[in-house]
Amino acid sequence: MLNEARLFPAEPGVRKIAEKLYETVRDLPIVSPHGHTDPRWFAEDPAFPDPAALLIQPDHYVFRMLYSQGVKLESLGVPQVDGMQKADSREVWRIFAKHYYLFRGTPTRMWLDYTLEKQFGLTELLTEKNADTFYDTIAAKLQTPEFRPRALFEKFNIETLATTDSPLDSLEYHKAIRESGWKGRVVPTFRPDAVVDAEYADFQGNLKKLGELTGEDTSNYKGYLAALRARRRFFIEMGATATDHGHLTAMTADLGEAAASALYAKIHAGTADAKEIQLFQAQMLTELAGMSVEDGLVMQLHPGSVRNHNLGIYKKFGRDKGADIPSPTEYVRNLRPLLDKYGNEPGFTFILFTLDETTYSRELAPLAGHYPCLRLGPAWWFHDSPEGMTRFREQVTETAGFYNTVGFNDDTRAFLSIPSRHDVARRIDCAFLARLVAEHRIEEQEAFEVAQDLTINLVRKAYKL
Repeated sequence: MLNEARLFPAEPGVRKIAEKLYETVRDLPIVSPHGHTDPRWFAEDPAFPDPAALLIQPDHYVFRMLYSQGVKLESLGVPQVDGMQKADSREVWRIFAKHYYLFRGTPTRMWLDYTLEKQFGLTELLTEKNADTFYDTIAAKLQTPEFRPRALFEKFNIETLATTDSPLDSLEYHKAIRESGWKGRVVPTFRPDAVVDAEYADFQGNLKKLGELTGEDTSNYKGYLAALRARRRFFIEMGATATDHGHLTAMTADLGEAAASALYAKIHAGTADAKEIQLFQAQMLTELAGMSVEDGLVMQLHPGSVRNHNLGIYKKFGRDKGADIPSPTEYVRNLRPLLDKYGNEPGFTFILFTLDETTYSRELAPLAGHYPCLRLGPAWWFHDSPEGMTRFREQVTETAGFYNTVGFNDDTRAFLSIPSRHDVARRIDCAFLARLVAEHRIEEQEAFEVAQDLTINLVRKAYKL
């Protein structure tokens, strides 16, 4: 089912160059520096329960498409806030197979086809008629030792995998991985949204827990910052090399100590209005950048997503259920307070992502092409597609070059999609480089070097892995 020339240029001469480039990177290790897989998988190494629980229920790329065509999330067994999850796994799979045609032309279809063929040997197109055969084949393999999480990690040739973790997380599964003697490298990432976003669920309770975990007084700004520093130290001890921030905007601020303390008092008391909440998040981006200058953690910013747009779905199913929608994002003016303070600091790495493609050539590439601290993360989320990756390379490279980017990351909750996502990125990068060679814009030997860098070297360097 999978054509080996997929995603390569149609013109035979350029395709031949792309194929030669790809052969040098196709089997390189996978470094996954940003994602949302569960560390418990690798700590306890259990068998994955069934095909639906593995490939459908944790993957918002899959169930958001089905939901958009009237398939209820309840019928797919997507976990609910109240713990309800009654759907029969085989029936969930049949619904998925019946609607598989919906994914035609999407990157999700490419990832799924790759997974079904490469991991399970299923070379036919999934349909309603062969749904049970597919289910039985996958279910049987999931019960074998070769399909346990650690075995798959090794089979996929994953060098490093980073999870994304709450600042309140005990990191007990990361500790268990370390103590198990297993050689796979799974590291945490410090994601402080739960104690920075005053609109986060149970925010006041989170602040209280932060104080309890650290022994700091989080009722005042000084104690709150000290508590964040303490948690960062703990994450570093557990192997973290990066932080991640999921703010709506890229707005930053640099308030004086008195103003910041007064603002925090309102945030802690729960009396801040919407503008004050936004200003606090802006101030905290700058404060957290300063902490990265101190402790060396790489800083990532993923702005521009209006989270939980479908209120009914959010109330019933909770966060991350496919209802996040991209929003326009401004970087040049919004980042200036932070960059004025830390943009020239040696050793500080600040990786910017976007869901607003209009900013690639106008804002992000010029910023990264100047400030030593800035690097550009790859095409992300809704643009994690062949077309999105190509647009990213076309619009960013002319100003920022290749070496102000950080390679690829998969940003996935669906573990089995990791190899397919990286394969798509490698093919698209090789196709782009082949075009530059064919147009005599770079030499072929340079293209081979850049392909290696985009696949493995830049991500290791940027994330200090």
